[in-house]
Amino acid sequence: MPYNCIHMLMRTSIVLLLVAAGVAAQKAPFDVQAMLKIARISEPQLSPDGKAVAFTVQTIDLDLNTKPKQIYLVPTDGGTPRQITSQGTDNERPEWAPDSKTIAFISNRSGSAQVWIMKPDGSDARQVTSLSTEAGGVLFSPDGKKLLFTSQVYPDCPDDNCNKSRLDVEKNSKVKARSYTTLLFRHWTEWQSKRRSHLMVVDSTGGPVRDLTPGDRDVPPFSLGGPDDYAVSPDSKEVCYAMNADPQLATSTNADLFVVPMDSGDAKKITMNPGADLSPQYSPDGKSLAYRSQPRAGYEADRWRLMVLDRATGSVNPVTDALDRPVQSFAWSHDSKQLFFTVLDRGRQNIQMIPAAGGATRVIVSGPATADDMQLTSDGKTMIYTTQSGSAPTEIYRAASTGGAPVALTHLNDALLAQYDLPPLEEFWVDGAEKARVQSFVVKPPNFDASRKYPVLFLIHGGPEGEWGESWSYRWNPQVMAAAGYLVVMPNPRGSLGYGQKFTEEIRDDWGGKPYEDIMASVDHVAALPYADSDRMAAAGGSYGGYMIDWILGHTQRFKVLISHAGVYDLRSMFGATEELWFPIWEFNGTPWDNPESYAKWSPSNFVKDFHTPTLVIHGELDFRVPYTQGLQLFTALQLQKVPSKLLEYPDEGHWILKPQNSVLWYNTFLEWIGEWTKTPSGSTAAH
Repeated sequence: MPYNCIHMLMRTSIVLLLVAAGVAAQKAPFDVQAMLKIARISEPQLSPDGKAVAFTVQTIDLDLNTKPKQIYLVPTDGGTPRQITSQGTDNERPEWAPDSKTIAFISNRSGSAQVWIMKPDGSDARQVTSLSTEAGGVLFSPDGKKLLFTSQVYPDCPDDNCNKSRLDVEKNSKVKARSYTTLLFRHWTEWQSKRRSHLMVVDSTGGPVRDLTPGDRDVPPFSLGGPDDYAVSPDSKEVCYAMNADPQLATSTNADLFVVPMDSGDAKKITMNPGADLSPQYSPDGKSLAYRSQPRAGYEADRWRLMVLDRATGSVNPVTDALDRPVQSFAWSHDSKQLFFTVLDRGRQNIQMIPAAGGATRVIVSGPATADDMQLTSDGKTMIYTTQSGSAPTEIYRAASTGGAPVALTHLNDALLAQYDLPPLEEFWVDGAEKARVQSFVVKPPNFDASRKYPVLFLIHGGPEGEWGESWSYRWNPQVMAAAGYLVVMPNPRGSLGYGQKFTEEIRDDWGGKPYEDIMASVDHVAALPYADSDRMAAAGGSYGGYMIDWILGHTQRFKVLISHAGVYDLRSMFGATEELWFPIWEFNGTPWDNPESYAKWSPSNFVKDFHTPTLVIHGELDFRVPYTQGLQLFTALQLQKVPSKLLEYPDEGHWILKPQNSVLWYNTFLEWIGEWTKTPSGSTAAH
């Protein structure tokens, strides 16, 4: 090639590199305002004919402080998604009719949440229910003749007229006192009312509504279950649902599966396992029922196994028993021969396949992401699923059911995210307590320069049986924190999920022991990095992560500043005020009066004299999981110890900060607090 051509190519390459660098440099920091502009995709539902996917999109209206939801549709062979609902502020749970000609959904367009049906283009919408107790969680029966849904009813009321009358009396009463004679009288953010969630059935053309699960129990169980804890058999004659029938709900995780005839008849219990049995799904041929199961009573973080029950014989096969990872979700193949399922593994969630009769598993979708919501076309050739990662929110994908290159069906956030620098998650491993291998994820600041030194922010996850990994978060978004100039480190210490059940269980009765050592081993590793400023390290956590911050307060001064959100401070008083009592009973081998030594040993409140690090305390007044008095006790101790401290208390939030404007305040206060104690005199993050 002539010299002048080579010279021209070199000049062109240099120009392109400079342009690319300029584009990268022009990208804005990803702050909370940018995060709130993301379209949040959920509830994808593949049509039975395989031609389209209906899904829900939640957006944020910051001025109105609301989160409106609408339903969209996208062709499975590609195309631009279309919004098919616009009336009302909450349209969700799209559910296809078996013939793919209509979609049932839940909407508040008439003033309350009711079941509606519309055509796939959103036209000809008609209201099916008009219940005073409202409706949710709709399902079509496989024959298309019935709709199954939930409603919060008074269990002793025979009809909606009775329910409406009781609601009116409650609303108009000047007395708002509550009275209880049993435990679990409140849960998450709500006090237990006299109403119960029941499964209801109505003709798809409308008409009288019938209660399938009468009685003084919630279906699905409100303390354990979710939106997929009931299903209709392929012949439309039977409904399977999860319910906890134990007399003491506050100490029990024993949800069992029951079946009841769709038309009339008594319910029958079909599982006898002492742990939780949830997520029933009938095989398409009707011969089997698959579900997720935990073997041990009272242990909510026990390994979820995928079970297959033979409906003719009642025999149960634990098909994933040999897999030392928790099963998160699953779906049947249309020939009933395979089960597709998701598992947590080292911060990722992949999709695997296993024969319904048991056998070897095969990975179908993997990579640095969280995959979920898989559904298969009737010919079994194509799979629809969602993925998200630590640097990208949820989108919907299509791929061959045997694996292969995925095709994105939605790009709702591409244009927005292209404006920002969102670094991918990196990871490192260290030897933690007893030489166990401990993983941490890292998000570096945008335009990272290894020759500089950055302040470090450690995030401690909750649970404690939880995990950090390749998933997108709106409540603790590490991208927002990294964009503020921090090297964000997210360790997965003992207790974390996805590293084997032994690793998860080794936190039991050791909350401040091996997990603390694991975290500090990660701190030692990061402190030695040339671009980490070991003199400007911060740590923050929520729930159990808040507990660990409270524990750190009394056990190390390695950090310049701390943030405790909804943290457990005093284990004994926490036990007396929390709701799901099975949790502390398992974690600390009994009640405080049965095992007072453990509650004293691991309670941060017993180390107040060693509190010195500036701490921000955040709590929601409606938090019944970790009651907000835990935060008040911590703040009181900090103030009396003359430790620089600040209390941010939300009267209208629970364990999580969910309202948009409250979220903005949370992020701003969070970053201002750690910035006050980690910034250099010049206010920069450059080396000093």
